[in-house]
Amino acid sequence: MVFVHAHPDDESISTGATMARYASAGVHVTLVTCTLGEEGEIHVPALAGLASDQADQLGGYRISELAAACAAMGVTDHRFLGGAGRYRDSGMLGTPANEHPRCFWRADLDTAAGQLAEILREVRPQVLVTYDPNGCYGHPDHIQAHRVAMRAAELA
Repeated sequence: MVFVHAHPDDESISTGATMARYASAGVHVTLVTCTLGEEGEIHVPALAGLASDQADQLGGYRISELAAACAAMGVTDHRFLGGAGRYRDSGMLGTPANEHPRCFWRADLDTAAGQLAEILREVRPQVLVTYDPNGCYGHPDHIQAHRVAMRAAELA
């Protein structure tokens, strides 16, 4: 199974139980995360300095959070689309983050899908899981993850 998610923590929030169930049953589970989640909300005051408008280090911090989540779910095959930091969290439409040149929302569809198609060809999953066409609630990166996953399936 291959799961395609936009940001670290999306996998835990939406498909974590499914990933853990299949991993514990011995199914090869691959998680592909498209961004580092640099624009995510920070609810822990001690981490406020990591925000994108301050040190802009939240993405690096979230790499370790994602590694811990994968370990808890039993997922041993995790990859960042195009490599860690290739695509940046786009934030919501109309925000400055959505104008960043590396934001995932603006990624070339065929380039990003080609990167995912390489993973699909290698892993040869029977199941590909991602968001619906509206990204579940309209987040640009979730919508783009859907587009990339569907195109990658065609290419693979």
